[in-house]
Amino acid sequence: MKVKNPEDLFANIIKNLYSAETMLERELPKIAKKATNKDLAKGLEAHVQVTSKQKERLEQIADTLGITPRGKKSIAMEGILQELESDLQEVPQGELLDPDLIIAAQKAEHYEIAAYGSACAMAKAMGNEKVLNLLLKTLEEEKAQDMKLSELAESYINQKALHM
Repeated sequence: MKVKNPEDLFANIIKNLYSAETMLERELPKIAKKATNKDLAKGLEAHVQVTSKQKERLEQIADTLGITPRGKKSIAMEGILQELESDLQEVPQGELLDPDLIIAAQKAEHYEIAAYGSACAMAKAMGNEKVLNLLLKTLEEEKAQDMKLSELAESYINQKALHM
């Protein structure tokens, strides 16, 4: 889609986010199955439901804007997931893999935090409070997930991997 105005730019942002969430929704269950730490696996599995709700919000936003959320590919999220796939070939299953899974999940979260933050700024500048509120809810969920992953890594997962 050729961007001709701010509305087109914003539509591209929403489509990109939708693509990223779709990829994560598909890959998170696979990533969770690789985790040896039960808390990490549960946290990743729980985030699948959150991701589904985030996609629903993006669909609401798309309806509000009169666009379809599909039609764009998140190259950034694709790269993050490809990098994880490459790591899975190099890092053995087990306690060494868990920190790597956290790193990959946090890369995805940080990308989403940046993307949702930018989308919030655009929605605010456009004066679209309804869309802004939906985006802010997702932004807060992404930040919370990042914090949970940091807590798991710092509380014991990284230490366990270091003392194998």
